[in-house]
Amino acid sequence: YLQLAESGGGSVQAGGSLKLTCTVSGTLYSTNSMGWFRQFPGQKREEQREGVAAIYTGDGTTYYADAVKGRFTISQDNTKNIVFLQMNNLRPDETARYYCAAFPGASRPYRDGDNLDPTDVGWWGQGTQVTVSS
Repeated sequence: YLQLAESGGGSVQAGGSLKLTCTVSGTLYSTNSMGWFRQFPGQKREEQREGVAAIYTGDGTTYYADAVKGRFTISQDNTKNIVFLQMNNLRPDETARYYCAAFPGASRPYRDGDNLDPTDVGWWGQGTQVTVSS
């Protein structure tokens, strides 16, 4: 059983940066991936969340959605229980609530061509709001 807590959201102007932090309570295994999703204003269902990035705890392999490649960076600290999302060059249409997610164990990391499916998530945080103004 895992508990996830996000922090670091806030308001920023277009082109600005924010760094989100997810603190994980519980035991993460090398086969767990950690990820970030976002839910845009007006969306209410968990299944509507959009996958942004993921990292495989075992070897640090990272995955990014095309929309954020080159601008967002996901990382874990040495304990593996803190996951970061560095977001640069933010756009107003990226205003959303950002959620930390933990996936059940898998034999391989997410790779290009895969899709981060919110229905595959095992544990969610409460989310943190990111607002980007123009």
